[in-house]
Order: sequence, then structure tokens, then C-alpha cells
Amino acid sequence: MATTDNRISIYQPSQEGLKFPVPPVFDRVEDERLHRKQRLAAACRMFADFGYSYGIAGHLTVRDPEHPELYWTNPFAVHFGQVRVSDLILVDHDGIVIEGRHAANRAGFVIHSAIHKHNPEIIASCHAHTVHGAAWAAMGRPLDPISQDVAIFLDDHVVIREEAGAIVVDDDAGDSVGAAFGDNKAAIHQNHGLFTAGRHSIDEAAWWFAALDHACRVQLLTENARTEPVHISHDAALHTAKHAGTPFMGWLQFQPIYDRLVAQQPGLLD
Repeated sequence: MATTDNRISIYQPSQEGLKFPVPPVFDRVEDERLHRKQRLAAACRMFADFGYSYGIAGHLTVRDPEHPELYWTNPFAVHFGQVRVSDLILVDHDGIVIEGRHAANRAGFVIHSAIHKHNPEIIASCHAHTVHGAAWAAMGRPLDPISQDVAIFLDDHVVIREEAGAIVVDDDAGDSVGAAFGDNKAAIHQNHGLFTAGRHSIDEAAWWFAALDHACRVQLLTENARTEPVHISHDAALHTAKHAGTPFMGWLQFQPIYDRLVAQQPGLLD
């Protein structure tokens, strides 16, 4: 069974004794594996709910806790909205299926795999072809600090121009993108779309993706406004990032989404 640690006293000292989510810790690797797979399947359902599906495009991955060189990911050509825990597949760096009955999108996995390979501290990563993400990626610019929501990415997202606009099927090309990701929580791949990373959980990576796509949408709206948007000061944006851009806050933001999905879509845990 999963137990909780005492991090609640660090994050919410005034909430002691009240119901408040905290990340689980595990005594058995089997329990942690199941937990990660359940959250990964739920993240796929979230992508469907948020309108991130686009044909067969998009990958969500989380490392296996026992074999971190292997990744659980969504199956090829299965809609995000239909992914169940039992549908997930286990793949290696080359996209070879180690466990599971579905195929993998090996060509589409090249960049995703490279992000993990070049950044071993990344536990999970998300990518999808979204309208607002693709539109902003075409600009080849980082996001401006124009809202609290985008401030969580202050000095923590990068524009990657390597292999811009090309369908990456070559490992060397994928490596250039993976290496450029660096220690950021998010990347805007020029003329392509968005990538996010979770260094503690898939929950975190999934929320960063939703937050990044939201930030792209806000930026695009302001680009066509009659008045130039006011930028948040660096100190204010830094303060927001310090409090709202932590791995814990990324994890926390995903919890009500997970609870709703489980309640409304019970089949996802099958």
C-alpha cells in the first residue's frame, strides 16, 4: 500500500489536520508501477478531454520504477479517450515493445526517447499536436511573462530550433532535440509543437502540458489585441514561479483532474 510522507508540513503548514493531497510513497515497486500506469492512462484521458487528440500524433511516457531505461506509453493508433491501463505498452529507447499487445509509433517516439535518454532525471514526458501549441511554435519565440499562469515557465522553458518542422525519424536528429531540452520543464519545438517533462511524476508533466498550451493560447490572443500587453516584472514572475511552478504544484494541479476522470470514466483503470 502507498503511504504519504510529511511534505504537507512543508507546503501547507496551516492545513495540518485537514484533508489535503500529498504525493504517495511506496513500499513495493509493483504498487508504484501500477500507480504510474494509472496516472498515465488518466493523463491520456485528460488529453482527450482537453482537445489534444490529433489522429495518431502524440506521446505520453513514464519510466518504469524498476527498469528506468524502459517506458510505459500510450499504444499506437488508440485514441487518447479510449486508453485504459491494460492498453499501455512498455518500450525501450528504440521504441521496441517489451510488454503489451499493441504496437508502438516508433517513428514518432524518436524525439520522445531522446528527451529521456539525454535527461535521465526526467521521469515522464508529454507531447501532442495542439492548435495553440502548434500556432505559437510557428513563431519560434519563447512565451512572454504576461500572466501568472505563464510565469510558472519563467526561465524554465526553451525554444528548440533543431529539426524544426521536419518529421524526425532519425536517431541522430532526435538526439539534437533531446539534448536541447536541457533542464527545463517545457520546450516549444519550432514549427512542431509542445513538449513537457516531469522530474517526479507523470501527473506533473501532464499538468505542465495543459498549462503550457493555455499559455500559448493567451499569448496568441494578446498578439492580436489593439493594446500591447503589460509584462509582469521579473521579480513578480520569479515569485510566482517559486510558489506555483514547483514539481509539487504541478502534481497537485493534476489531482482533481484524476479524481474526476476516475469517477466519470471508471473503465480507464481496467
